[in-house]
Amino acid sequence: MTDVLPSLATSLTGKVALVTGGAIRVGRVIGMALASRGANIAFTYLPGEPAEEASAEIAAAAPAGAAASVLALPMDVREPGAPQRAVEQVIARFGRLDILVNNASVWLRAPFLDITRDDWQAALDINLTGPFLMSQAVAPQMLKQESGLIVSITDLSAYQTWPGYAHHAATKAGLVALTRVMAAELAPHVRVNAIAPGTVLLPEGAGEAKVNWAVQNSLLKRVGRPEDVARTVLFLVDSDFTTGAVYFVDGGRALV
Repeated sequence: MTDVLPSLATSLTGKVALVTGGAIRVGRVIGMALASRGANIAFTYLPGEPAEEASAEIAAAAPAGAAASVLALPMDVREPGAPQRAVEQVIARFGRLDILVNNASVWLRAPFLDITRDDWQAALDINLTGPFLMSQAVAPQMLKQESGLIVSITDLSAYQTWPGYAHHAATKAGLVALTRVMAAELAPHVRVNAIAPGTVLLPEGAGEAKVNWAVQNSLLKRVGRPEDVARTVLFLVDSDFTTGAVYFVDGGRALV
């Protein structure tokens, strides 16, 4: 067993990862984690997001003596053809695409009877149709390479009842179903998994009451960190016998 341990951390030198919503919050940390293994990183961002700052941080996360190439792609997944164009740009730059992290998401809240058709469509377009189109765009390249990993970020609303989040929860539950079907259809060469975080990063300005609520609703009695999610992405990189699974990174909140 000792002889096996040094090889457990997979080197990503020469590999390419694409992270949607990678300029901010959890997405940026995921990009940094993958870069720390030697991967070249492409990430999508929206206007107004700090793409240059994110690019510098991701590049700086590369191992000592290495230099991660970073490609920042402005993209609104709701624009027709945007996912396909983004993937084509990544392949044109790097010649391959090994990892897709469907991280971009919108968090909408409204009572069920107040959800408008536009609200519903926005949640669907960004949280479910976006990952579907991104995955559909990258899969042919991964199948051609006979290797690839797709990781989608869902959350606990796919499994718990959250009043006020019907449109959000429906899209995240749909993402879980999509993950499983893609895993079955794209096997054996492309692995597809999902991560369901709990509270890993509170909104800016969250008050003491919100922090206390998050702590009390965690078996581990703390708020999670983006690094907790990023480490799970790296776990899925390493675990090449894992597909069609959803990993809870919630401090035990699903059990509370």
